[in-house]
Amino acid sequence: MIAYVTIGTNNMEQAVKFYTAVLAELDPEIKMLMDMGRLKMFGKPGAVNLAICTPFDGKPATVGNGVMVALAAESPAKVDAAYKKALELGGKDEGAPGRRGGEKGPYIAYFRDLDGNKLNAICMK
Repeated sequence: MIAYVTIGTNNMEQAVKFYTAVLAELDPEIKMLMDMGRLKMFGKPGAVNLAICTPFDGKPATVGNGVMVALAAESPAKVDAAYKKALELGGKDEGAPGRRGGEKGPYIAYFRDLDGNKLNAICMK
């Protein structure tokens, strides 16, 4: 159903470094698939992708209240690695890694990127 998700940035150079490193922790096959200047698309062909962009209207990118992007991880260790990398790169903690909803619930870590966008890394196993 979802083809891609776009997150706004006010500093493309920093955003590219942040997402390149964090996404590599989830899956080393995730790469920048498209570079259209103000929009960069990350992912793998045939999968849901993540784009970062400067807003088309030229106004500053702002954080959407209640908006969050969930990044799929194959294992709790991958969730931990992505969360750790995000914080190392200057991202902010929004909820340490752990099971949510009981011992059989998904393993999730919440963080914000350098522009304040909220994300999580999640393993459903």
